[in-house]
Amino acid sequence: MFNVYVAIIGAGGVGKAFISQLSSYISRNPSVSLAPILISRSSKALVSQNYVPLNLEKWSEELSSNGTAPPAFPEQTLAYLKAAPGPVILVDNTSDEDLASSSIKLWNDIYATAANGGNPKGGYIFHEASVGAGLPVLSTLKELVETGDRIKKIEGIFSGTMSFLFNSFAPLDGNNGGKGFAACVKEAQQLGYTEPDPRDDLNGLDVARKLTILARLSGLQVASPTSFPIQSLIPGPLESAKSTDEFLGGLGDFDGEMTKVKEDAEAKGAVVRYVGSLNVETQEVKVGWRRNFDKSSAIAGLKGSDNIISFYTERYGNNPLIVQGAGAGAEVTAMGVLGDLIKVLQRLR
Repeated sequence: MFNVYVAIIGAGGVGKAFISQLSSYISRNPSVSLAPILISRSSKALVSQNYVPLNLEKWSEELSSNGTAPPAFPEQTLAYLKAAPGPVILVDNTSDEDLASSSIKLWNDIYATAANGGNPKGGYIFHEASVGAGLPVLSTLKELVETGDRIKKIEGIFSGTMSFLFNSFAPLDGNNGGKGFAACVKEAQQLGYTEPDPRDDLNGLDVARKLTILARLSGLQVASPTSFPIQSLIPGPLESAKSTDEFLGGLGDFDGEMTKVKEDAEAKGAVVRYVGSLNVETQEVKVGWRRNFDKSSAIAGLKGSDNIISFYTERYGNNPLIVQGAGAGAEVTAMGVLGDLIKVLQRLR
């Protein structure tokens, strides 16, 4: 009899990578009794009615040929999971906020890991990948707090999209090949660094959601990601653009404003970057660009689409603890989710 059952919701880019990594993990650890029993997409699902493990090597083909309508979430899904003959780990690989909030209302013996958020209050939930993909951001913060360190400030670049955009638009040497900001946005979209509609990145809400999680874990009372200042990079006249093409077509008209910001920073020997920060001592949380990063700073020197998060604490003083690396991408995000699943397994032993 298998001891722990796994239900997977979301089988897109991150979901596919997670299933592949989970399959490899099970192969490498035959003594770990894991039984995948549900793989669900928005329109189709594979459901093991008798709780016999699904074949992770052929799940995609079986979903296409034998998939059924997914059980409604949360009622039908949780009822099915509650009837499993052992504890269940529910893996959320989606960006569905309603699903994430519903996951808080868990039955006994159902545990959750999440790729894109979830409120850490209530339930038994791990969500490392919701901030920094596979980077150990949340686990680092939790360990600092739980060991009695006092968080003073957290600052960094939390978006792979914003990191790539500003590293391309405002590189350290100032030479971006004459590209305007709009051209950099289009390039990022073509390379897959942005959401299909870049406005979902440029509005700053993705960074704000991550700051909200960090702020709450640091002890700040933050009501929501919209309860503090967020500087959107969407020009006002384009906020009502009816399509992505219309938005991108008009973005170049505002290149002059962005170029001036870039050149003003360069004139002071600095660079502009899009950052998120929280200050526990002043109770401030904010998201937006800063024009005064010295070129020798770690944030200014970031490469590609990497993330960097600096923890300023009582113990670390003026030399922050820094977590840096790839903060986006299906493989590293899936790694963060799998790491959380392993943490659940360790606690169930």
